[in-house]
Amino acid sequence: MTRKSLLTAALIATLCGTLDLSSPAHALDARGQTLQVDAMAEGFETPWSVAFLPGGAFLVTEREGRLWHISPDGRRNQLRGLPDIRVAGQGGLLDVLVPRDFAQSNEIIFSYAKPQGRFEGTALAIARLSADRTQLENVRLLFEMKPGSSGGRHFGGRVVEARDGTLFLTTGDRGDDDSAQDLLRHNGKVIRINRDGSVPADNPFVGRSDALPEIWSYGHRNPQGATLDAEGRLWLAEHGARGGDEVNLVQRGANYGWPVISYGRHYSGQRIGEGTERPGMEQPRMYWDPSMAPSGMAFYTGDLWPAWRGQAFVGSLKFDYIARIGGRDLAEVEQLKSSETDRVRDIRQAPDGSIWFISEGRGTVYRIAP
Repeated sequence: MTRKSLLTAALIATLCGTLDLSSPAHALDARGQTLQVDAMAEGFETPWSVAFLPGGAFLVTEREGRLWHISPDGRRNQLRGLPDIRVAGQGGLLDVLVPRDFAQSNEIIFSYAKPQGRFEGTALAIARLSADRTQLENVRLLFEMKPGSSGGRHFGGRVVEARDGTLFLTTGDRGDDDSAQDLLRHNGKVIRINRDGSVPADNPFVGRSDALPEIWSYGHRNPQGATLDAEGRLWLAEHGARGGDEVNLVQRGANYGWPVISYGRHYSGQRIGEGTERPGMEQPRMYWDPSMAPSGMAFYTGDLWPAWRGQAFVGSLKFDYIARIGGRDLAEVEQLKSSETDRVRDIRQAPDGSIWFISEGRGTVYRIAP
């Protein structure tokens, strides 16, 4: 079997489980699918996010605080001009977003761990990409978490542009469980702001003295996957503790329960909160137990695989695969797994309908195509 055949076999999975590299060649046609995996850029140190630019170029972030521009012919430039970034534990340079109006604005948006004295918090900034694609210009801070959190855990950091042009940013609880329920702290929330950093007037807690106006939803532990579906609704993939990783459909002003309710347990084995449900707290659309450590998330809307339209893909950092989830009762229906899916950090649908993913373990950006 050739190397390409091995990769293809490893990325075709049955409903009963994943195939491994020893699967026979005839498994390639188990679902009438043939997949090819190509490395698009490699040699990165802890790559975290990939985003597409017009004309075939793309951007890649490294958590260590580097942002790369990759041209269509594979040449790469490390972009200068990033703000000060605290690289600590899970924190550093995180997500990057190319907004819909990039062709006119040349602006990109990125999240990172911002130093706040002896603390650090998830922050969001916007900058203009220079014409020669070598540096960031006119960098402006749009949002930063209210200071007060330390340690290197649970930054969240995914950024999504809503259909109305507002921005969603996920924040983790920073290892302080109860803060996710505190509406006077930004920890464990989905934040919604305008492109200029101002607060939209229709945010659910605007005008309240007992809540921060940027908050859109709360009770989140560590959302590391975030995306819109074809209807423009926001979905999250969230880390639980020992079990209880969740997929959530995010509603305005809703409470997703952490740490009061959870389908997992603390790493010590102790029960979390009150159990799995409580009035006024949202239920996940699906959950994993044991935890698979979800990261990047994308809904498929392309033409290359019509049967996959409307289904979501979520990367696993723990078990090294890509989960395809779908169905009326949302569930994991397939696992795409190979040696290339080593700590899948990000997943994106490219403009041509192919699926790209970051293998953090291999330091490589890959493309899946028929």
